[in-house]
Amino acid sequence: MQIRLEIVKSGTSLADHTPAVVRSNALQEALWQQAKAMTAIDREPVPTGLFIQSLNEMIDDQGKRLSALRNRIPNSVLITLFGIVAVAGAFASYGNARDVERTRLPIYVMVLLVSAVIFLIMDLDRPSAGFITNSQQPMIDLAASIASFS
Repeated sequence: MQIRLEIVKSGTSLADHTPAVVRSNALQEALWQQAKAMTAIDREPVPTGLFIQSLNEMIDDQGKRLSALRNRIPNSVLITLFGIVAVAGAFASYGNARDVERTRLPIYVMVLLVSAVIFLIMDLDRPSAGFITNSQQPMIDLAASIASFS
């Protein structure tokens, strides 16, 4: 639990946390080996089956969390979006500059709004950093609860 919190809370890239991921995978493997040993000893389907089901869900959840950390919008896409905004703003400004009677406020508002949308996309793409973050409080509470029983 602490290993997973450590991976997400720091906000750095997943590559920096390879040792933590390897440690988490090793712990999962040890738990899986214990589950296999339990099935050989205890043929009761309910307790053993519930443990195995919980273990499978835990392993699946780690896969989902790691996938969410790995799947990011490529920087080339973000650079392209900024380039599109720059070109669109330049064309709009050029067209607006040719007509002296027009106000330039709509052009500035349009560039500001499109830039805000791009920054929102970037912020949502990085859930552990930025203005909009995913709360890890449920995981922190669970870790504290487990630690209190130890």
